[in-house]
Amino acid sequence: MATAVPVEQKWWSGGRSPFNVEYGKLMMWYFLMSDAFTFGAFLISYGTIRFSSNGWPDANHVFSSFPVLGSGYPLLFVSLMTFILIMSSVTMVLAVAAGHANDRAGVMKWMVWTIIGGLAFLSCQAWEWTHLYHEGAWWGSNPFTNFDGSKASTNFTNFFFTITGFHGFHVFSGVIINIVMLIMTYNGVFDRRGHYNMIEKAGLYWHFVDLVWVFVFTCFYLF
Repeated sequence: MATAVPVEQKWWSGGRSPFNVEYGKLMMWYFLMSDAFTFGAFLISYGTIRFSSNGWPDANHVFSSFPVLGSGYPLLFVSLMTFILIMSSVTMVLAVAAGHANDRAGVMKWMVWTIIGGLAFLSCQAWEWTHLYHEGAWWGSNPFTNFDGSKASTNFTNFFFTITGFHGFHVFSGVIINIVMLIMTYNGVFDRRGHYNMIEKAGLYWHFVDLVWVFVFTCFYLF
């Protein structure tokens, strides 16, 4: 008597992907890869202009202000911004770990802290943009001089506001995604599904945003 051969489940109908990765997670990786190309194009363009120019503003002079304390604190404020974003990445790791353990309360707690970190970063960026705007910096306007005291072009401010704004939009999007994930967790959606895979996908996006900031920080604030 012939043995029935089981019908193979197709990966596009809800099974595993050909790379042995959950389909939604694979699509998130594809999205992040395409987004990385966009950020890479921005930063390569910036680097090309930066190192082909004879003069460029001194980051220690441009980014020397701190709320309440005033000026004279080079890169202190942006260091605080970076610390906040890195810590939000840590809390996201803890949220994902709690999801793997099906710990609903743990996921909610760490997601709340991640959202707070994202909002704190956006608030810091809003203050920095507002401060620079009041100093006369904006698209098409650059009040800062080069290292040698000569007049600087608007390339610096054009790239700065475009790239940091593009990154800030990603942080804002990540905060919205995390809020949605928090609401779904609170409503028990993932408990009914029996897994917290969506938290892990949101975590991938958040870690990508944090990683991109490392490159933005290096390009604009350290060189």
